[in-house]
Amino acid sequence: MQNGALVGLSRQVAIQRELDVVANNIANINTTGYKADGSLFEEYLSSSARAGGPSGRISFVRDRGLWHDMSQGAIEHTGNQLDVAIDGKGFLAVQTPRGERYTRNGALQVNATGQLVTSDGYQVLGDGGPITLQPTDSQVSISRDGTVSVREGNSNVDSLRGKLKLVTIANAGDLHKDGSSTFNFTGDGTPQPATSATGLVQGAVEKSNVRGVVEMSRMIEITRAYTQIAGLLQQQADQGQQAIDKLAEVPN
Repeated sequence: MQNGALVGLSRQVAIQRELDVVANNIANINTTGYKADGSLFEEYLSSSARAGGPSGRISFVRDRGLWHDMSQGAIEHTGNQLDVAIDGKGFLAVQTPRGERYTRNGALQVNATGQLVTSDGYQVLGDGGPITLQPTDSQVSISRDGTVSVREGNSNVDSLRGKLKLVTIANAGDLHKDGSSTFNFTGDGTPQPATSATGLVQGAVEKSNVRGVVEMSRMIEITRAYTQIAGLLQQQADQGQQAIDKLAEVPN
């Protein structure tokens, strides 16, 4: 395969990867707490990819990975007393089958055993473990610092059910997606408790930070680029075939 075709193919592979990322962002535009992804590519310089090729180095495209846009999404008020939106740079700690994870998806609910869980069914952790509500609990109140209090039965006095574990992570690069809206911490040490600058807003959720118009425009650009490269590669293949055909017509 000629060097030009290899370069074009490397670009097509990168474009396909970028298209997958953009399509996933659009698919999660309504996912609570979702953070948009972006693609990272780099130039890879290599010597001639085929014997007898031109001297010098050939520039290819290499997929380097993803980056996460951790900017805060819009806060939407729902009126649901179990919903919480994180105002500031922080995460709720949740327990998953794969271990402790972190999320900004505050669309909470109560499971069959009375535990506070996310929409994915993960237990929401408090400072002392999962938060559990009693069948007779009503008027659930979640303060800015995450303290959960209720009215138990006919009582007019608040009863505490725990305090949500709210953490901050200094380096966003230490977070890797482990689901649509959950992250795995892979850095050194452990996430730290959130400061007073970060708090919860009860009766609201944080919407996805995906910008729909931008992502749709990007998808159109990527599709056009892929089509253009495919056309160039086809032209190159046609030229090669024409050259072979003409050589076949040359008399021995």
